Amino acid sequence: MHFLTVFSLAQAVMAAPLVIPRGVDGAESKYTVVMETNAVSKAVASTVTTIVSNADYTYSNLFNGFSASLTKSELKDLLNNPNIDFIEKVSTMHGASTQKNAPWGLARISNKLPGKDHTTYTYNESAGEGTCTYVLDTGIEVDHPEFEGRARFVQNFVDNADLDANGHGTHIAGTIGSKTYGVAKKTQLFAVKVLNEYTAGQTSGILAGMDFMVEDATTRNCPKGIVVNMSVSVASSPAINAAARYIVKSGYFLAVAAGNDDTDASRVSPSNEPMACTVGATAQNDTRASFSNYGVSVDVFAPGVDIKSTWIKGGVKLESGTSMATPHVTGLAAYLLGLKDIKASELCNLIASMSLKDVMKGIPENTVNLLIQNGEAM
Repeated sequence: MHFLTVFSLAQAVMAAPLVIPRGVDGAESKYTVVMETNAVSKAVASTVTTIVSNADYTYSNLFNGFSASLTKSELKDLLNNPNIDFIEKVSTMHGASTQKNAPWGLARISNKLPGKDHTTYTYNESAGEGTCTYVLDTGIEVDHPEFEGRARFVQNFVDNADLDANGHGTHIAGTIGSKTYGVAKKTQLFAVKVLNEYTAGQTSGILAGMDFMVEDATTRNCPKGIVVNMSVSVASSPAINAAARYIVKSGYFLAVAAGNDDTDASRVSPSNEPMACTVGATAQNDTRASFSNYGVSVDVFAPGVDIKSTWIKGGVKLESGTSMATPHVTGLAAYLLGLKDIKASELCNLIASMSLKDVMKGIPENTVNLLIQNGEAM
C-alpha cells in the first residue's frame, strides 16, 4: 500500500511543503525542489548557487526547479524560501512489467471478438507516418532490424551506456512501431533513457528526461504530431504529475502505465495524473490481467499479457505487464495522428470513444470497461 505524507513547518506561514512518498525506495538526502510558478529563472539560479553547490539536474521546461543532495540545514532554508512551491524527496521509479508467453495483442485491437482464431491485424497503410514517438524507458536497441532505421537514441539520464541493457524499452518500442509487432509501423522512435538495466531510475533523472523531451520535441520534424510513452510507476509524486501535465499542455499525447500491483491506480504516479492517458492491462480471454491496477484513474485497457515484441540482441520475447499494454495505446495514438487532423489533447477521449464497451470480465467498480480498438474491425 502506498501513502503520501506531506510535512510542513508549523511556525512558518509561507513554508513550502516537504513531500515524501512512502512505500518506495528513497535516494538518501536527495530532493527535487519546485519553484513557485511566478518565480523567475534568476531566482532558481540564485537558489542553486547560494544553497545547493552541486545540483544533479536543473529543470526549465516542465517547471522551474532542480534536484540535488541537501544537508539538513540547506533543506530547512529551502523550506522557508518564499520562491519554493514544494520539495519532494527523490525516490526510485520502476518499469511496470512481468514475464510470460504468446502474441495476440495487435489482432485483438483490430477485431471486435476475442479468440485465438483472430490472428490478423487490420490497419491503414499510413501506419503513423509523419509522427514521432518518445519512449522514456531503459533505451531502445536502435539497430534492431525490426525498426528499419526509424529508431534513434537521443539522450541518457541514467548512466554512460547509450544502449538498452535490459530489453524493457526495446520491447515497448516494438509494440509501438516495429514492422512486425508495432501498432504504428511507420512512426519515428526516440529513446530517452531514464531507467537502468534493472528497470529502475530516480525521479530526479526521470524528470530530467521529461524536461529534455519537451525541449527536444521542438527540434524534430514530426508534421503529424508527437506522442510519448511512460511505462513507469512510483508512489504518488506531485513533481512527476506536474511534469506529465506540462507535457500534455505542450501539445503532446502521453500514455502511462496503470501499474502492476492489483490496486487502485490513483495511488501511483503518473497514472493518477488526470491529463495523462492511463492504461490498464487485459489477458487474451478479455479479462482484466490479475496484476493490473484499476479505478477511476484508468482511462482504457489494452492487451498486456503474453505480448510478443522486439528484444535486445536482435531478439523477440514475450512479456506481460501494464508496461506492455501502454505502448498499444501510444502506438494507437500515433496511428490516429497519422490518419486524422486531431489535437493530441483530444486523443485519449477519442481512443476511449472508439473502444469496445463492456466486453471485459473482472473489472472492479468505478473502473471503465473499455478495450481499445483501432477502428478497422469489420
